[in-house]
Amino acid sequence: MSDTFEFDKPHLLPDLESPLAEEARRLRNPRPECCVTLGGIPLAFGAFEWPFHRSTSGADTYIVHGEVHLADGGMRGLHAKIAASVTVTFAEIIPAMEQPYSESFVYNAIRKTIDMGQLEFLKSGNRQPVPVTTRYYSRWQKKFIFTETDDKARLAYLLSKVYWLSGVLGANQPVWIADPRDAQYLNTTEADLLRMAGSEAGQGLLALDGEFAAPTPALMARADEFRATLEASLNFTKPQFNESMRAGKANM
Repeated sequence: MSDTFEFDKPHLLPDLESPLAEEARRLRNPRPECCVTLGGIPLAFGAFEWPFHRSTSGADTYIVHGEVHLADGGMRGLHAKIAASVTVTFAEIIPAMEQPYSESFVYNAIRKTIDMGQLEFLKSGNRQPVPVTTRYYSRWQKKFIFTETDDKARLAYLLSKVYWLSGVLGANQPVWIADPRDAQYLNTTEADLLRMAGSEAGQGLLALDGEFAAPTPALMARADEFRATLEASLNFTKPQFNESMRAGKANM
């Protein structure tokens, strides 16, 4: 929360309670700054300069800068510097341009942009744009919608999340399954995520404790599968060049 947040505005406080309660539960994760994408890329968010500020380029937008690092337990040093933007019109949807009100949809927009192959992970580089547009918000349903998923995709997501965030990064400490941020990203409910986790627990892949889950040896034995998925998803984010054109062999 920035020093300029106006706590004397009562209408902002009810919308503050829910994200703060969610963050308190998220902080029980071994790596609360981490999440995964649908493509199975583990991420660590950091260095976000909240709150949003008006663009200095003359554009009619608000901007927040941050970084997203590949968090696969290795030392590759790959990351993306982010410039997430919303229009002034879009900002009217949000109670305030502060972190508690905005963090979830910004992080989910970044994950969605990675899913579309539009953010590249580099060892250095300039900031990459992440436009958070009204196409992610349904005024009719009054909610954010990032990705339509089915049970198969949600199950793959949960297994990937527990493998990376608990098994690889968290020393097998349990991670929160019923995270509303994930539910928003996957366009489902916290109850549905718990239902699916319960099913996998019954099949011996997850050790479920209330709303938290850790991997079993059977899930960790699938390490090659998760790492192959990660490499394929990382490759998808890299610019693809026509080798014939680069070699000057193509007819122009």
